[in-house]
Amino acid sequence: MSSRMGASPLRRLVVLRHAKSAWPDGVADHERPLAPRGRRDAPVAGRMLAEADCLPDLALCSTAVRARATWDLAASQWGTPPPVRHDPRLYAADVPDLLAVVHEVSAEVETLLLVGHNPGLEELVLDLAGDDLDGALAEVRTKFPTSAIAVLAWHGTTWRALTPGTAVMVARGKKPT
Repeated sequence: MSSRMGASPLRRLVVLRHAKSAWPDGVADHERPLAPRGRRDAPVAGRMLAEADCLPDLALCSTAVRARATWDLAASQWGTPPPVRHDPRLYAADVPDLLAVVHEVSAEVETLLLVGHNPGLEELVLDLAGDDLDGALAEVRTKFPTSAIAVLAWHGTTWRALTPGTAVMVARGKKPT
């Protein structure tokens, strides 16, 4: 993406909630796998991102099994997936924890994908978006289901400059049916 001369570069934060997970008996929350529906939905989310020309330069993914599987299945839909960092801080993270991880991202990254969990992701989208297109924030306030996608855009020279209210929610992807 190129920026206008004299303007800060346009950056995008793509937020992907993990796909539908299973609840097997005796399995710790962190180790829960995807349910059959999740295994179907995650590749659809990957195709949606490709079709929207919203592929990331870098992905940050929770270490939870269901988030890692969502990443693997979504990224399998792209010719050359970007680098991914599996970060344990993203598991069960709240907004300050999520922002701390995002703020560490290199300025060279223009589009960042964050794969994680609710309620943290939903709250992050609502905190960062000062505005939206087509009532997308109202939908997020109502529900940010598994496999949901939110795309936030903002101008900034570093990821540290991304703060509450500075982004616009420019796109969303609804959970496949």
